[in-house]
Amino acid sequence: MPVPRDTQRTLVYDAENLVHRLLDRSAQFPVVEIAGSRLTLPVERRFATLESVQHYLLQVLALPTVRARWPRAAVAVVVRERNGRGAAHYERAGAMIAVPGATRGSQWALREFVLLHELAHHLADGAEPSHGSAFTARLIELVEAVIGPEAGFLLRVSFGENGVRVG
Repeated sequence: MPVPRDTQRTLVYDAENLVHRLLDRSAQFPVVEIAGSRLTLPVERRFATLESVQHYLLQVLALPTVRARWPRAAVAVVVRERNGRGAAHYERAGAMIAVPGATRGSQWALREFVLLHELAHHLADGAEPSHGSAFTARLIELVEAVIGPEAGFLLRVSFGENGVRVG
């Protein structure tokens, strides 16, 4: 069965990059005003090793809220280091998340938002556009469940302002 065309990819990445920038500056500016609401930005976890990434992802998949919401949470993911400094990606065959890692000088990918993005791909029930509305809704739910409602709200607003379809 062919996978539907991924028409939102650039929009999703642009929206996520805004969230990344806000979180990167959260130590200096912990409170921001977004869409008329004042938010205290959550702390985004960063990781030093692929082993710590693997452990974190298995812990997320074991959360009762994640298990109850997505049946594929019962399928463990495997983390591997990706060659080069390119983007992280998910490989459905083998349930593998590939991230450029610290040994390659690409620590940018060893952050919670990037990992939850890849995990949202893993939790898909079947064939769907990679960054379609089902994916974006799942990512928001996952971010809300793991990082917190403020992070989910921030992502939802960023998706809305960038024209990303959700749900």
